[in-house]
Amino acid sequence: MAPKPLTFPGIFSALLAFSFSLLLFCHPIIGGHNYHDALRKSILFFEGQRSGRLPPDQRVKWRRDSALHDGSTAGVDLTGGYYDAGDNVKFGFPMAFTTTLLAWSIIDFGRNMGPELKNTVKAVKWSTDYLLKATEKPRVVYVQVGDACSDHSCWERPEDMDTLRTVYKIDNAHPGSDVAGETAAALAAASIVFRKRDPAYSRLLLNRAIRVFNFADKHRGAYSSSLHSAVCPFYCDVNGYQDELLWGAAWLHKASRKRVYREYIVKNEVVLRAGDTINEFGWDNKHAGINVLISKEVLMGKADYFESFKQNADGFICSLLPGMSHPQVQYSPGGLMFKTGGSNMQHVTSLSFLLLAYSNYLSHANKVVPCGESSASRALLKHLAKRQVDYILGDNPLGISYMVGYGARFPRRIHHRSSSLPSVAAHPARIGCKAGTRYYLSPNPNPNLLVGAVVGGPNVSDAFPDSRPYFQESEPTTYINAPLVGLLAFFSAHP
Repeated sequence: MAPKPLTFPGIFSALLAFSFSLLLFCHPIIGGHNYHDALRKSILFFEGQRSGRLPPDQRVKWRRDSALHDGSTAGVDLTGGYYDAGDNVKFGFPMAFTTTLLAWSIIDFGRNMGPELKNTVKAVKWSTDYLLKATEKPRVVYVQVGDACSDHSCWERPEDMDTLRTVYKIDNAHPGSDVAGETAAALAAASIVFRKRDPAYSRLLLNRAIRVFNFADKHRGAYSSSLHSAVCPFYCDVNGYQDELLWGAAWLHKASRKRVYREYIVKNEVVLRAGDTINEFGWDNKHAGINVLISKEVLMGKADYFESFKQNADGFICSLLPGMSHPQVQYSPGGLMFKTGGSNMQHVTSLSFLLLAYSNYLSHANKVVPCGESSASRALLKHLAKRQVDYILGDNPLGISYMVGYGARFPRRIHHRSSSLPSVAAHPARIGCKAGTRYYLSPNPNPNLLVGAVVGGPNVSDAFPDSRPYFQESEPTTYINAPLVGLLAFFSAHP
């Protein structure tokens, strides 16, 4: 039966309902998914991305210790953390965003995670332990380990790395309010996760978040201006640093409940352009996330002074719905959200996370979303988010799961160095920088399954080349998986 997505009738409502129904039923539905299995695998993926000395309970056995001297050239210990994608660089900006979204997933949906909650908490801590190292020195944040150009000229296992492990930092003279603001957000969000589990660690995270945020706010500037050749075009901040300052303040307000952060948000709403470019949510642009996160307090009846953020969030949510006159996303013939640029699945999972989170906030307040002359129901938002998750898991024109290891058909030739090269156990001898090229170009499936990895995904026509050189489609990233963890947790409890 088609969902009833809107709260009252009319021509607009009928058209929107019809558009949504077409997206939902324009191809065969495979059937019920095992969301808990997908959840377990989506979290397992992070263990395959670990850098540093692996713990005894490491479950991805084909990986080994790597990058054990990171930070030594700068006289600091920067071992640990995550490789962001299929390369061997540790980029602090996307790692911090990944951490924030994993923490938010636990905060909002941890009660639905069952036995996987402990593994999700471990995934957060693997990152926060690293972020604490990166922020140990006052007024300094180490934001990257590894020369990206050197790394991208090689195809080698992280266990064999001989590329430059250059350390990059921001400081008073070389500001980076974007990466520092996101790091503060990550530490603050994680402090909520550990508040009852480990109070001392939670306090450490929150105090560090406060210090890093103050540094970000006092010494304003974009890190891609300070470190342009190192971070661009890889994780260049195109959207500006202002959103990360508001984002960091929003999480500090949520974590500390201190009045100073509420006042900061109200005072800087216009100055830092909270209402601008609310058309995206990801490692570079936090505007939609800021407005959705802050709106929860308005919807709970606790913060009328944030009403404008709710209005922004309402407008953003409406812009995602199929059939709207000014949509912020396209939809493929098979029903997948699509935005131009690389690695489309990052948009799918992050925007779907906001749809689901906002739907839950609306449920608590028994509200709907006003969309011009009509209004969108909470059920519509959940249906649309679920539709995206189901597409990822196999309900799509190709009948392929875009999560490695889930379902009968999934990508076998992902753009990922350690997955595509023989493991150390299978091939103990070192594989040099250029010696890995033949594996990169091979038509054979990857020898190691990076279970749970979600790739960049198909194009706007639902076509997908299962091929390593097509990195925009075949490369997995931590920030694709992080919001998906929360989505899968919810649907595992509410299929």
